[in-house]
Amino acid sequence: MTNPGPRPAAPKHRRNLVLVWAAAALVLAAVVVLGVSRTVTSGGDFLTGDYATVSDKLAPSPSATATAAPAPAVDLPAEIQRIIIEHPDHRIGVAVVDTRDGQLQSYGDVAPYTAASTAKVLTAAAYYHLVETGDKSLDAPLGSFNAAFQLKAMINTSSDDSWLLLMQDIGYPNLTAYAATLGITYDPEQNLLAPPDMARLLAQLATGKLLNADHTAELLGYMQHTNDEDLIPAAVDPSITVHHKYGVVQGYVHDAALLSVGDRSYAVVIYTWGPDDADSANRLDLIHDLTHQLTGALFRQ
Repeated sequence: MTNPGPRPAAPKHRRNLVLVWAAAALVLAAVVVLGVSRTVTSGGDFLTGDYATVSDKLAPSPSATATAAPAPAVDLPAEIQRIIIEHPDHRIGVAVVDTRDGQLQSYGDVAPYTAASTAKVLTAAAYYHLVETGDKSLDAPLGSFNAAFQLKAMINTSSDDSWLLLMQDIGYPNLTAYAATLGITYDPEQNLLAPPDMARLLAQLATGKLLNADHTAELLGYMQHTNDEDLIPAAVDPSITVHHKYGVVQGYVHDAALLSVGDRSYAVVIYTWGPDDADSANRLDLIHDLTHQLTGALFRQ
């Protein structure tokens, strides 16, 4: 058999053409692979049809980026009016004074009420004032004890006996005159006070305009942890400091308080009259609802 011998080498230009086509094929394959890879990456679980974009995957969800929404503002006039409407058999008066600027807000019926024991704060301020002017002494005998004891008993445990002793020692005309110097109309025989006047009294006490620092601190101390904490104190957030004087007599249920958080302080007075018992659940709910709305508006809680 004839040996055909070695096959002649392919022409050089044919080899070059083959190499060009091979390179093109490799480039095309790489493009296809890259395209598939990018599609799978951008789509997450490709087999399940999750086709979210890369930017969607990396961007935090709205819940992660959103800041906590501020507490909605309380429409205080509307809320107090709602409470008044819900208690048509009650007389309700509310007064608030911002101790920083003396601004007064008042709602409901703010004509004078029988002030009950809230007026004891005025008596205490008047007596301390006489001590500061040198006309009275806390060490002076008064009743079975001294004046200092009677002051504490009058405010902290709401002793009516102590109140009577102190008013008599001051003198009713002098107590009325002292109230007038504060811009307050008060007759001890009638014991009538308007909620705005009570709020102004508390604001002046809180800002040191009534008494010296020691007497201010002492009186405010007696207005904490009293023998009845069921009204305003029972309805405030623990972050709020409360100094108050309640009053209850013949259908009247009142509380007059200084409410403070940090450097913010308000005198808040709630006066009510109604046919229900003073300790009824209905009356407590009324005062607690008012307190919640007031603190929500004043402190955005």
